[in-house]
Amino acid sequence: MTLRLFALGALALATFPAMSADPVKPALKVTTVTGKTFDLAAQRGHWVIVNYWATWCVPCIAEMPDISAFVASHPNVKAIGLAFEDTEKKDVLAFLDKHKVVYPIAQIDPTEPPKDFGMPRGLPTTYLIAPDGHIAEHFVGPVTEKKLGDAIARGQ
Repeated sequence: MTLRLFALGALALATFPAMSADPVKPALKVTTVTGKTFDLAAQRGHWVIVNYWATWCVPCIAEMPDISAFVASHPNVKAIGLAFEDTEKKDVLAFLDKHKVVYPIAQIDPTEPPKDFGMPRGLPTTYLIAPDGHIAEHFVGPVTEKKLGDAIARGQ
């Protein structure tokens, strides 16, 4: 029995990397649908909302005004929307003409999600990045202004 437990422990150590005391600071550098570069590293000193969404996702569409209002009313908060779908860029732009947001949008290939964020388990998925660059919160499902404000308050 002890040998089996030891073997399982060794397997776990071999399978899972050692946990670091330093929080993970993900990288994200994307080109927005307007042709500009968004680099998460350049946003240090600000809270950053990284939001996976899709044009066909009803909860995603419902949360977009909340994210826009939150960003517009909090100068220390930035956001990037990641359109996670394999539609034409012109379709995403047409969608954004109808659903205005105050933050940049980049289209992400669903077969190649950003390495440090990976494949979302559902849409919408939102990461809140702290001013030092670490992931402060991870939400699966829609966010609201209140959820974002509460998460920032917990992280300060």
